[in-house]
Amino acid sequence: MTIQDVLKQKNMTIYRLARISEVPYTTVSDICNGKTRLEKCSAETVYRLAHALDMSMEDLLAPCFITRSSFENFKSTVCHRVRELGDIEFIAHTLENQEIRIYFERQWYPESLYLLAMLDYISRENDVPLCGEYDDIRQCRLEKPVYPSGIRAIAAAAKNDEVLKRAEMDAIPEFRRFNIIENEVRDVI
Repeated sequence: MTIQDVLKQKNMTIYRLARISEVPYTTVSDICNGKTRLEKCSAETVYRLAHALDMSMEDLLAPCFITRSSFENFKSTVCHRVRELGDIEFIAHTLENQEIRIYFERQWYPESLYLLAMLDYISRENDVPLCGEYDDIRQCRLEKPVYPSGIRAIAAAAKNDEVLKRAEMDAIPEFRRFNIIENEVRDVI
């Protein structure tokens, strides 16, 4: 959760945070607006902000160290998680961890929508009702189709978009709804 998220959650303004923490307003404003990186601030500044927000320094700094892997790696990780956990445990794990919402709020839309598509697909396959908590996200769609790298490579090698069109037609409906072209999520190596 970013510092902006915490402020929003606590219904606190930047000005109020500056006053409570005794960190200069311009510094707090620059951190919140991305002009200054929190992880580059002094330990004293991080401590004062964390204390004012009633959280640990580690929790305040955690979002600074989150790295985003490639979308292909992300998809592979999700497919392996389904295989390792099993369908029902995957559904429970995904819902408990709120990953879909977390990715969406980070504006990592492909990851959020892919995970939601997988959740909906696995739910359909197991006759489990859809979780209504994500109905707002279900209204979203990526601007351009996202194809698996293998399909893109075949289309490029053949210099023919028919491969892409065929992949779209064969895509799993829960993924296609979000403009993610995915045909097989069960056979992972």
